[in-house]
Amino acid sequence: MKLPLAYYGNPILRKKTKPIEKITAEVCQLVKNMEETLVDVKGVGLAAPQVHQNISLFITMIPKMVDDEVISPGTLRVFINPKILSFSKEIWTCQEGCLSIPEFWDEVPRPHSVVMQATNLEGEIFEEEFKEFEAHVIMHENDHLNGVLFIDRLPLKRKKEIEKDLKKIKKNFSFSKK
Repeated sequence: MKLPLAYYGNPILRKKTKPIEKITAEVCQLVKNMEETLVDVKGVGLAAPQVHQNISLFITMIPKMVDDEVISPGTLRVFINPKILSFSKEIWTCQEGCLSIPEFWDEVPRPHSVVMQATNLEGEIFEEEFKEFEAHVIMHENDHLNGVLFIDRLPLKRKKEIEKDLKKIKKNFSFSKK
């Protein structure tokens, strides 16, 4: 079932999420629904707060470049109660957007690589290093679990420049307080 998105201005996007104590049938169903939603909107990552759930969970489906012309679809990855263990000092900048802030993209500097620990749907804890675009997606989605949006990572001068755009987004995309 496709889930309604929470858009910029919705208070749930600014809350720190609660840890998941147990992987239940409801959590598994939420992941399925989030996957369907992510595929429908052609995104690469989706955090629980973006679908009105205040829990520490995000999913990714990051496409892979096979060669210069072919992109393979992303494989579903589930991150429950994720923790960033370390990140590189080297910075890598790429354009980011957000399903909760439609029609807006900007260059965001983030660490080139990140080591993340999380639990999968089978209840297994895993640790993995992500680099470049994958690292950006992982850090972007993890930020959602802490009430942080990618626009918060922009320089102050740029934030001032986009105030009108953000007001327009807030006006055009109504939000429900679920």
